[in-house]
Amino acid sequence: MALVLLAFMDPEADSHYSFCIFKMTGITFCPGCGLGHSISYLFHGELRQSIHAHPFGILAVPVIVYRVFQLTRLRLFPKTINY
Repeated sequence: MALVLLAFMDPEADSHYSFCIFKMTGITFCPGCGLGHSISYLFHGELRQSIHAHPFGILAVPVIVYRVFQLTRLRLFPKTINY
């Protein structure tokens, strides 16, 4: 769900509500917010801005998608996965 929300988020808007502790304390740079903006830029097809917002945003998307599929498979077929 978070990836879907990031896909529809306007990455240029700084007015979105956030629970970010860094932003609440007045620190302007937050690696987590940068990652979210990077993923949003990536979904909007803006590769250069994505890399500028956070260099690991491009790598984070396939890792997150893989993990979602892995957890979904574990939830749907718990007996078939060997550890």
